[in-house]
Amino acid sequence: MKLSEILSVIEYDNIIKNDIEICDIVYDSRKATDGVIFVCLSGLKLDGHAFAQSAYQNGARVFICEKEVDLPDDSQIFIVKNSRVVLGEIAAKFFSYPAKELKVIGITGTKGKTTVAHLVQGILNENGIPCGIIGTVGAEFGGKKYPTSNTTPESYELHKLFRAMLNEGCRAVALEVSSLGVKHGRIDGIPFACGIFTNLSPDHIGPLEHDSFEEYAYWKSVFFERCETAVMNFDDAAYTIMKEKCKCKIISYGLDESYDISAKNVRPLRTRNEMGINFDCSAFNKNLKIISPLPGNFNVYNIMSAIGAVISIGCSIDNAVDALRKVRVKGRAEILDIDADYDVIIDYAHNGLSLKSIIETLYAYKTGRIICVFGSVGGRTQERRREMGLVAGSMCDLCVLTSDNPDFEEPMSVINDIAKAVEEVNGNYICEPDRKKAIEKALSISKNNDIILLAGKGHEEYQLIEGVKVPFSEKECVSDYIRRLSTNA
Repeated sequence: MKLSEILSVIEYDNIIKNDIEICDIVYDSRKATDGVIFVCLSGLKLDGHAFAQSAYQNGARVFICEKEVDLPDDSQIFIVKNSRVVLGEIAAKFFSYPAKELKVIGITGTKGKTTVAHLVQGILNENGIPCGIIGTVGAEFGGKKYPTSNTTPESYELHKLFRAMLNEGCRAVALEVSSLGVKHGRIDGIPFACGIFTNLSPDHIGPLEHDSFEEYAYWKSVFFERCETAVMNFDDAAYTIMKEKCKCKIISYGLDESYDISAKNVRPLRTRNEMGINFDCSAFNKNLKIISPLPGNFNVYNIMSAIGAVISIGCSIDNAVDALRKVRVKGRAEILDIDADYDVIIDYAHNGLSLKSIIETLYAYKTGRIICVFGSVGGRTQERRREMGLVAGSMCDLCVLTSDNPDFEEPMSVINDIAKAVEEVNGNYICEPDRKKAIEKALSISKNNDIILLAGKGHEEYQLIEGVKVPFSEKECVSDYIRRLSTNA
């Protein structure tokens, strides 16, 4: 695509000296080559303008900047007000506006985004509407997975993924929308067929994120200005904040029968290697029986939000209900299919609140002990370690304290911080810094009907050790252990 065609969608203060053919758009100087546009992004940690010279040396000759940069005369420099906004605009143009050809469903909130995104994807896929997903677990479509750098990637990455999804036959995409993604303009220019609000609680507040809870809530709410339909949890008080920015149709959900979608009579569903729920649901005055392999009352809300979203883009209610029987979510209250007299659950719970939530969920299915294997990330706040230690120590029969992405911190240092909190509540614990050995230890001491909770890693398949992501799979640890037992039996 010619440079002039790409720049036709933005305002800039220079003339095009050489209308070259553009092969790509980059904002990382290491990826710069001949024929690219290099966009200088101003970040909290790094300023892309400082890397313009490096991009030039790598072959770039076209630059979009917010201020003047000192480059050789054969450079074409275009000054704009906001390079992040411009990145989204020219990326959409470069990839021929792929978002307009997809039903984009955005999910925002503090908790539940990943689960809801997978529910939406699963329901639509089951109903012949190929759906991609972009979020915490990366991007998934066409049977393949692609890593992403953020929950909500930069706008260029989004448009590139959208185009790839269309090429693979996708007709919809479930996109996790973070508050920082909205604040930093990553979703600018994307038309959302539907936006979902799950819930809101204090999070992502700090020097490099949001100044306050109020600012955090504001950027969540701004998302709904760009949605055709909003599906909102009316049981969460923050829905009133979200509603202020909403100029579209609203679908309400929660436990009150007056809402568009409501639930009652929630019951745990327990079979071998299965912990699910069933409940009565009313959706637009139609009575439904919901059966899902996802456990916990919190998943009632996630399911209702997904139902509202898929209905808003044309999926029938009955077809959505049928699909829910099959949809599972990797690493979120995921029960492993194993040949054992105990159950193993993998969950992403990595702070006190989320750990408390999953353990409370497991209590509804508890007939034996709950053994929790967990750690905490190295180089982070000690308060998180204490919260997790207090929760697990007071709620579980046994804690197996181990490593969870220790990075550059000594694993036993993290473990000892957690152990102090467990001792505060007189909890039982053992320590094993090697996570594989810790999992095997928990399995070896398990009895009939015990539940082993592997908390913290969830969908992750690595351990971050001294800056390196070392491949590590909890599922493989469990299956290898059980396979060895059966072989030696």
